[in-house]
Amino acid sequence: MRKLKRSLTIITVLAALALLVSACDNTLDVFQAYSFDLVTLPVQESLKEGETAEIRCTLVREGEYKDAKFFIRMFQSDGEGELKMDDGTAFLPNDLYPLEKTEFRLYYTSHCSDQQMIDVYIQDNFGQVVQKTFSFQNKNTDNKSSE
Repeated sequence: MRKLKRSLTIITVLAALALLVSACDNTLDVFQAYSFDLVTLPVQESLKEGETAEIRCTLVREGEYKDAKFFIRMFQSDGEGELKMDDGTAFLPNDLYPLEKTEFRLYYTSHCSDQQMIDVYIQDNFGQVVQKTFSFQNKNTDNKSSE
């Protein structure tokens, strides 16, 4: 009986070791495409022509991968205006620009008196894209009261 118990224990341990060894391989799984988001502080909702709105941005990454690269582009669907990076780079619609920092500021200057809407896209070198839309109403400069 003692010999049988010992044999069963040895067989069980060998089976467990065989399962562990067969589950392993020699490749190291490196996760590269971590999800991310663009977080902004509240942005003013109305602008008059010639006025500039500051958009404070933070790129929040779920994980760090040293070879991850990020890019920014914009598209203006309504109105006319100019979007600049805090380093002075003026964005052209749908052109891709490298994003070197995780905290940055964008400056939107209105060039019209209509409603304006811009879409900002952040994408990484793995094809993931995050979109944020900013909308600005015309700030009425007339302070007429109805009497």
